[in-house]
Amino acid sequence: MDRFRNTGQPDWDWWGRLWPTPGETLRRLGVAAGDSLVEIGCGNGYFALPAARITDPAPVYALDLDETLLGELETIADQQGVENVVPVRGDARSLTSHLPEPVDVCLCANAFHGIEDPTAFVEQVGAALDPDGTFVVVNWLPLPRAETTIAGDPRGPPTELRLSPAETRSLVTDAGDFDRGRRIDLPPYHYGLVFER
Repeated sequence: MDRFRNTGQPDWDWWGRLWPTPGETLRRLGVAAGDSLVEIGCGNGYFALPAARITDPAPVYALDLDETLLGELETIADQQGVENVVPVRGDARSLTSHLPEPVDVCLCANAFHGIEDPTAFVEQVGAALDPDGTFVVVNWLPLPRAETTIAGDPRGPPTELRLSPAETRSLVTDAGDFDRGRRIDLPPYHYGLVFER
């Protein structure tokens, strides 16, 4: 099982420079109390842990291939007393096989650009969601990598992998039974698209 292209886990320090309040970002994207959620490619929990605080007592399934990162997430969850996050080691390309039930929200943050077969992936997301579920994609803006700097260093995926909101929207709506997606600007370098059925 290989990771999606160019979706390694950066450290929390520079994530914090982009999203100093990840819980507020998630609320802007529509995550609410009582929502069950899966974060696809959760890493060590920068979004999964605040999501769990918002959705409590509903579960947050934190899916990743990297056992080390999931171990870090579990440690942090224990330290912070977060009890409703469920680490899941697995491949998002077979998402439904890793979830015990359909969820209200599928979150894919900073990984959609690296998916080799977006059609199959979106089909998996659709199958993993409740009929009224929401698919949230957070992506880097299609700016040259040299222009997306954090602490003076270029960050994010290579320029050629970046997708515009229109490209992301087309990939999702062409592959699944989703609406056009509500766009949310996430300065300085990201956008969110919230797709409903």
